[in-house]
Amino acid sequence: MVNIIDLHFLGNEHAIASFLLETSQGPILIETGPYSTFSQLKEGIEAKGYKVEDIKHVLITHIHLDHAGAAWKFARHGAKIYLHPFGQKHMADPSVLMESARRIYKDDMDRLWSEMHEIPIEQLQVVEHGESLQFGEAEIKAWHTPGHASHHIAWQLGDILFTGDVAGVKIGNGPAVAPCPPPDINLEKWHTSIELIRALKPLKLYLTHYGEVSDIENHLTELENNLHGLADWIKVKMEEGIEKGEMTAAFEKWAESELRKHGVDDVGVKQYAAANPAWMSVAGLVRYWTKKAAQ
Repeated sequence: MVNIIDLHFLGNEHAIASFLLETSQGPILIETGPYSTFSQLKEGIEAKGYKVEDIKHVLITHIHLDHAGAAWKFARHGAKIYLHPFGQKHMADPSVLMESARRIYKDDMDRLWSEMHEIPIEQLQVVEHGESLQFGEAEIKAWHTPGHASHHIAWQLGDILFTGDVAGVKIGNGPAVAPCPPPDINLEKWHTSIELIRALKPLKLYLTHYGEVSDIENHLTELENNLHGLADWIKVKMEEGIEKGEMTAAFEKWAESELRKHGVDDVGVKQYAAANPAWMSVAGLVRYWTKKAAQ
């Protein structure tokens, strides 16, 4: 059974989810969210009749703070953390990860993400592409799905897939949009990962931002169109020589207008902004196109 726990990030509903799976071996958690929302996660776990200490297996899709920032807290209670091989060193010693995040978020760092601490290497289990994990009757398979991040995994449980950020952000009846933060956005790898999702033929996707998607082909097509629309918008502005600050302001207005075209109201705009800040996509895609030009 899949239980969606709303972490109420920054006071917003449906911005970040964690997923509690009930198995014959006990509860399993997919995604922890940031440590700033740990109290909400704890309440959600307890509402299902469990304690934080009961969770001995935590699967993260990637090491970004909005997905894995609270993993260390579960490790302190003895949990094993399952992740992509590229993420292991950063979870064992998150100092570089946190320093990089602090440069980006500055004085807002603590409010958004709070703290993150090291996890003993023996509690970090790397999982290879196509590898299966068995928890009682539940078999969960790992699919390496780069594009949003080089260290990204989509986790498959039967005919459902927990997609982290590789299948984008979709809140309520709003559109599917592509989150494109630095440093390792890669359009070509992202397209390949979307094709892998299609080939797996899941019946449902569970998005960390946010919840269930069952109209999968339309969702993935909309995501691809958005991803390439964002990337092309940034590329044109770069070719025009627009200064980054001016580009960011213009992009934020454009991104909001695109949401409004799909009927997203004021509350929805805030939810999307919490889950996927538009300015981050400018930073990520500027970096992507700069690297492409240098090749």
